[in-house]
Amino acid sequence: MNETTQQPPLYRWLLFLLPSAVGVLFFLTPLVVDGQVTIGMAWFGDLFIKNFQPQLVQLAGLFIVSSVLLTLLFAISSGAKKKLSYLSDHLTLHPFWFTMRLFGAIAATSYILQIGPEFLTGVATSGTTLGNLIPITMTYLGIGAIFLPLLVDFGLMEFIGVMMSRIFDRVFGLPGRSAIDAMASWMGSGPVGVFITSQQFERGFYTAREAAVICTNFSVVSVSFSLVVIEYIGLGHLFVHYYFSIIVIGFIAALVTPRLPPLKHIPDNFIDGTAADDSRSVKRGVRLFPIAINQALERASNAPSPVELLQRIGRNVSEIWLSLIPVVMGLGTTALILAEYTPVFEWLGTPIAPILNLFQLDEAQTAAPLMLVGFTDMYLPALVGVNISSELTRFVVATVSVTQLIYMSEVGALIIKSKIPLGFFDIAQIFLLRTLISLPIAVLIGHLFL
Repeated sequence: MNETTQQPPLYRWLLFLLPSAVGVLFFLTPLVVDGQVTIGMAWFGDLFIKNFQPQLVQLAGLFIVSSVLLTLLFAISSGAKKKLSYLSDHLTLHPFWFTMRLFGAIAATSYILQIGPEFLTGVATSGTTLGNLIPITMTYLGIGAIFLPLLVDFGLMEFIGVMMSRIFDRVFGLPGRSAIDAMASWMGSGPVGVFITSQQFERGFYTAREAAVICTNFSVVSVSFSLVVIEYIGLGHLFVHYYFSIIVIGFIAALVTPRLPPLKHIPDNFIDGTAADDSRSVKRGVRLFPIAINQALERASNAPSPVELLQRIGRNVSEIWLSLIPVVMGLGTTALILAEYTPVFEWLGTPIAPILNLFQLDEAQTAAPLMLVGFTDMYLPALVGVNISSELTRFVVATVSVTQLIYMSEVGALIIKSKIPLGFFDIAQIFLLRTLISLPIAVLIGHLFL
């Protein structure tokens, strides 16, 4: 884009600056409330949960059961599926996801009505997921979906993406546009970043290597999701330290992981087989700031109308509450049943506990399996680890669970289903590499802060 001397109209500046400033203040600006460092979103979410937790539990049960009924409706009625396509795309009869939603509905109903066996009605299982985790998840992700447009629809993402493009090119060897993918993940969610990257790969903007590296290293966890994890595990007062740790570890892992197998061996070819060249590198001497401003103002001038925003927010919130929450209920309750009534977690932790003992972490035997269960879903380590008494150990569990990035319930499944050349064993290998990189750094930072 060429620089221009024509002054943009004032309304375009206001459309860019005002929503972006409010979004930054709400999501990203540290606040001190009652002597604790937090952010506006966390303060508002805590206030809401404190006043409406019983109602949130009942509402969650209703949405979880409704998701199963809607899934069956879409399976038998093409008319309903077409009318509610924004929901039916996520509520399918896929064997695994439907099973998780169905089990989540059974567990939620059993807990609310207190009917059924102890492993479904108990406080340690369904009571933990539905009574504690789900209200936090519903609230923070719901708030994130409502206010996220302030960050992504009025030019801020384009501005930061362009300003970071040269860093991505020089430091990570990735095209500048990959900064936009990282921003989309950070301000939205990891699956959003994976979706954008896979689309860009299929359209010929990324090579196979670039797409694989971006998906597994820059599909980072959103601010709202990170807040869910740290709040649930009981360390909300350390959110700023926690997110600082995530950024540091993510940066180091993004430098190291692409230089190791399997990412190292993925060909640097486009989807049509042609090899990459240097034509996409950021040109030296070009000023990024005017380009960033122009793209931000252009995005702001094409921002969605209030009606479009409300429709999009409605779709995003309904997707979270009807698609994600039931899966979290099913997966989370299953994990807690296994942890409470079977020795599976003890078996998983046997080879890892000595490593955690070496790092002088208390309750290493309890924390050890949590280093691996995050491969299934990123919620699970926090869900099981909340009962660990040591703040340091809980901090390490929460940090590693988020910096691992790869979890099969969303990000991993999306990558495998895409055309990016990464299979299940590649994904598992990258998960283990990121775990090995994240763990010692998380321990070091934890010892500094706690």
